[in-house]
Amino acid sequence: MNSNKKKLFFRIVSSVLLFLISTIMLRAQNALVLQSDFGTKDGAVASMKGVAFGVSPQLPIFDLTHEIPAFDIWQAAYRLQQTAPYWPAGTVFVSVVDPGVGTNRKSVVLKTNSGHYFVSPDNGTLTLVAESLGITAVRQIDEKRNRRADSWQSHTFHGRDVYAFTGAKLAAGVITFAEVGPLQLPEIFKFAYQKPEFHDGKLIGNIPILDVQYGNVWTNIDSSLLSRAGLKKGIRLNVLIHNKDKKMCEIEAPLVSTFAEVPQGTPLLYVNSLGDLSLALNMENFAEKYKIGSGADWSIELREIK
Repeated sequence: MNSNKKKLFFRIVSSVLLFLISTIMLRAQNALVLQSDFGTKDGAVASMKGVAFGVSPQLPIFDLTHEIPAFDIWQAAYRLQQTAPYWPAGTVFVSVVDPGVGTNRKSVVLKTNSGHYFVSPDNGTLTLVAESLGITAVRQIDEKRNRRADSWQSHTFHGRDVYAFTGAKLAAGVITFAEVGPLQLPEIFKFAYQKPEFHDGKLIGNIPILDVQYGNVWTNIDSSLLSRAGLKKGIRLNVLIHNKDKKMCEIEAPLVSTFAEVPQGTPLLYVNSLGDLSLALNMENFAEKYKIGSGADWSIELREIK
């Protein structure tokens, strides 16, 4: 084989090897999913993505949402729980709703029993995924190793300098979970809220979120609890809603399958797309009409009308 043929051969082999290596690297990377209360009117979200892209240009980066209401840690917690089960194991979620940025609150990575990772301040954001997906381990982020270079002068943008950077390194396989930082007790800070219960003929639950587009009221009472309570389609229920100890609303509504089973503007109860009991007005906004909100302090009680 003459020298020109040898050069061509080695070029072809080198190209094939580079292609195979890059393909393997691309396949080895997990998705990075970003959530914040930053909105998209300025460069904050793009800065986080730029940091992640700098870690690995092949990293698949997605948005969960950046429209969490400002400082609403509870809603961030709910959106993680709502979304995470539909992503494969190994996905890394970065959630930045951090009114305590720069204080002594911990920056952590939670690994759940489902194999997902959550990078966040330990301020309640992880409450619901910890409960629903289980805690395998919690590590505190070691900022000496896992912080963007030359960012020490910044005390108010850990989403960019710590969380997006650490999350991208973890998703890209640049670091292992063990290299995030020191292992903590398998615990996180949790919000107190009303868990779903059925006793003495009464269903009790929390209102974790509103269906923001339509004003429907979603609860954490799932369809299996409805079945255990013996509540079937067609029955009518008395519905009572509280914000802390203040009664906000009391109505009657039937349990139906679709909105069109009641006249327009009429209250109804239905099981939503997540399998949870929800309250609505057909083609109107229930939350707006009755001044209903959501969060850890909101609760709902239901009793069958016989």
